[in-house]
Amino acid sequence: MKSFSFIFILFLSLSSFGQGWKILATHSVTFSNKDVSGTFDDISGVIVFDAANVSAAKFNFKLKVESINTGNGLQNKHARGDEWFHAEKYPYIEFESTKIEKTEAGFKAIGKLEMHGVSKEVTIPFTFSKKGSKGTFIAKFSVNRTEYNVGKKGNDVADAIKITATLPVQKK
Repeated sequence: MKSFSFIFILFLSLSSFGQGWKILATHSVTFSNKDVSGTFDDISGVIVFDAANVSAAKFNFKLKVESINTGNGLQNKHARGDEWFHAEKYPYIEFESTKIEKTEAGFKAIGKLEMHGVSKEVTIPFTFSKKGSKGTFIAKFSVNRTEYNVGKKGNDVADAIKITATLPVQKK
């Protein structure tokens, strides 16, 4: 009975925030710079978003580090290792919004990005397009991997990493 009550309260609190969305399997989270590129193939999260009520919006995402795919098995193993992401110790890259705002070009999510045990406030610009019960969020931003202790400064991989997240969604 306690678990039912908890689930019911959680459902009510999430539904009061606005429109809930489910991330579809056709999502794409890519990263690139002049030295390396690839994808993170496993993302999960909670999206509560209504463009007409952004003050009630909430994002919470988890990228599974083990799902990194550079197209090269040896490079993937190296990226998951302790010199880079250390997937065994830090299995997820996480983002949780604290505020969503409308901008001239779309929206921005302000919140905490945690990677490799380091948490920093970031601003992630994104767009949202909706068609019926489906929509697509697209975010493009950069992170400095050395600020999160991912890899060493001055090695063969540039510090700035461009991220593009394309998240097709469907109303819950």
